[in-house]
Amino acid sequence: MALLPNVKYYDMKEILKRDARYNIIFGERSNGKTYQVQLYGLKKYLEDGSQMAVIRRWREDFRGKRGGQYFNNLVYNGKGQNIVSKLTKGKYDRIVYRSSAWYLAYYDDELDKNVCSEEAFAFAFAITEMEHDKGNSYKINTILFDEFMTRSAYVPDEFISFMNIISTLVRARDTAKIFMCANTVSKFCPYFNEMGLTHVKQMKKGDIDLYTYNTPGLTVAVEYSDSPNISKPSDVYFAFDNPKLQMITGGAWELDFYPHLTIDYTDKDICFSYFIQFDDNTLQADIIIKSDCRFTYIHQKTTPIKYPEKDIIFTDKPSERYNVYTSLQKPSDNISTKIITFFAANKVFYQSNEIGEIVNHYLNLSKKSILK
Repeated sequence: MALLPNVKYYDMKEILKRDARYNIIFGERSNGKTYQVQLYGLKKYLEDGSQMAVIRRWREDFRGKRGGQYFNNLVYNGKGQNIVSKLTKGKYDRIVYRSSAWYLAYYDDELDKNVCSEEAFAFAFAITEMEHDKGNSYKINTILFDEFMTRSAYVPDEFISFMNIISTLVRARDTAKIFMCANTVSKFCPYFNEMGLTHVKQMKKGDIDLYTYNTPGLTVAVEYSDSPNISKPSDVYFAFDNPKLQMITGGAWELDFYPHLTIDYTDKDICFSYFIQFDDNTLQADIIIKSDCRFTYIHQKTTPIKYPEKDIIFTDKPSERYNVYTSLQKPSDNISTKIITFFAANKVFYQSNEIGEIVNHYLNLSKKSILK
């Protein structure tokens, strides 16, 4: 993200006042969340020599220019400021990426090359390659998990892999601060449930919630970062009469648009119903056959499932019961095969876009599930 002059950006001073071990920051795109943590990490390194870790989901997120340009905003922040040169009093004026690490550097005219500091100030870690990093020793006190939310699929058991990386980095120390930054791409993020963040979906812009746990000292601060600008110059590129684009410019939760039902049906038109239990939601899917119409309608289930020992239930949690399936994407019998054909034929309709999002995330999880 290239910072622009005359535009206000996010400042994380408020969340730092909570002095939490985990600091989760989400909000609109390109508002300076990552830059703030990068600046914090560089300042800590220059103050006490403690290094920084940058975590992403995939190794590809660091390859080539992605890794080389990751800290560019500290070299040129769009206001003509070279933060690296300013903080190092001119000793260094650039950041160089080599072998999964970032170094402070300067250009030597005589040698005609970049000269790097002896040690790296930051290291790159990919969740998918967590096993390769075990056993190494670091002096890391600032950890940034960038873009921890995604609209696509998460890595299987991603939270556990993330925790294993944290274990490798902090070792026996208890001084590290962990930052998790993301755009508001999806309410249905597994980290919210895994970390017991029960109020995230009800948060408003500008809110900061603090979570405490049974273990003394474990605290998580969660900030839904406010939009510091009424509008940005770049918003003109997204001024079409399209409600989807308001999520890009305004920082609202991103919801895709899903097909809604346009005809009525009665109970006698329902030939079969099954249920989806995911992310603390229970959905009912009715298969409708009516005159020349055949489709599935999925809506919120507001009462308990009447026959949980017999009704077909799709979930992400393993069960010994024959009627419970852990993957809608991998049919294993005639019933699940017939159910999935409605999705393949685009004959599935939703009560709301949020219901569609829940199903979409469950389908993405099902696609990667190795459970039978």
